[in-house]
Amino acid sequence: QVQLVESGGGLVQPGGSLSLSCVASESIFSIDVMHWYRHVPGKERELVAFISSGGFTHYADSVKGRFTISRDKHTVSLQMNKLKPEDTAVYYCAAGGVEVTPGQAGEDLWGQGTQVTVSS
Repeated sequence: QVQLVESGGGLVQPGGSLSLSCVASESIFSIDVMHWYRHVPGKERELVAFISSGGFTHYADSVKGRFTISRDKHTVSLQMNKLKPEDTAVYYCAAGGVEVTPGQAGEDLWGQGTQVTVSS
């Protein structure tokens, strides 16, 4: 079963930086869009950023100018700079428009989540 495996995260002081990475656990043919979401208990899940296979990117207003999403085929990274306490959340990567083999559509994929805590 194909899964997304995340790494990175942890504790950082305000103003600091962290990098998250996410890779598909098995070889698949293609992924259209890869996303980063975040979730704080008691709040709705928030789309942080996404990047298409063609390199189009989109960011939430709350992270524009501070976060950068990048992608190398089936690996997606999120560079987070100038972190704020309100960035504290569990961050999830997700993949949509998955083709397991040419013409064989697969389900959307989700990572297990990684905690990011911004605190002094």
